[in-house]
Amino acid sequence: MRTLTFFNHAGGVMKTSLTRDVGYSLARSGLRVLLVDLDPQANLTDWLGVTGVGQEQTVFATATRGEPLPSPVRVHGLALIPSDVSLALAEGQMMGVVGAHLHLRQGLQAVAGDYDVALIDSPPSLGQLSILGALAADHLIVPVPTRQKGMNALAGLSEAMATYRKLRPDLTVALYVPTLYDARRSHDREALTALQGMLRPLASPIPDRGAVWNDSASAGQPVGVYAPGSPVHRDVERVTTEIAGVVGLPFPGPAVSDRWGDA
Repeated sequence: MRTLTFFNHAGGVMKTSLTRDVGYSLARSGLRVLLVDLDPQANLTDWLGVTGVGQEQTVFATATRGEPLPSPVRVHGLALIPSDVSLALAEGQMMGVVGAHLHLRQGLQAVAGDYDVALIDSPPSLGQLSILGALAADHLIVPVPTRQKGMNALAGLSEAMATYRKLRPDLTVALYVPTLYDARRSHDREALTALQGMLRPLASPIPDRGAVWNDSASAGQPVGVYAPGSPVHRDVERVTTEIAGVVGLPFPGPAVSDRWGDA
């Protein structure tokens, strides 16, 4: 089982959207996919249409006490360990617990035979839950928006990686993914050029097509369910191919039906 954590301490960079939609694309290709929502805001959970979550269904007991992972919820062909606002309480309870930051990694190792890939959506912070998610990963996937906030976040990301590697020397960034890209804006073009010179490996950029992403989130459906064949779905299939390629996952590549034409 490959474990990938979508990681960036900045919010609004498409971590959750990519976790959901890359996971769905991998599952549609036949892989057994586990999603883990580590964000107390529970956007991944909400954006998959899952409601009424109790603390016992989250990673709370695993994070704080090292207990086995709870049974996942099944939704859209995915296995999901959901989140709830009460997961925020784990931040304080993990502090001072020896080895707490490795609890999720140990919990995932115990279920590794059940899945081909686990995708973790980390919260927009550098707190205890973010450390938990980073140290559970075989590789990090780092979305970076082609905006000033994306460029500003790189220094913090570098510092965080240096700290995490003290505990996990083998931890790597498998792929940086430029997001929210609008080629019509000169700033975005300049930012992308700068990222291409700074970061390796770098995926092709994901265009800023906010309407479909937002509407699919409101509907509680992956883009592949909400708007199959759309330009956004093609973007998802492309980045899924790139991620699968760098981490060694089998994925046949883009094969979406073109119901939406080139709109």
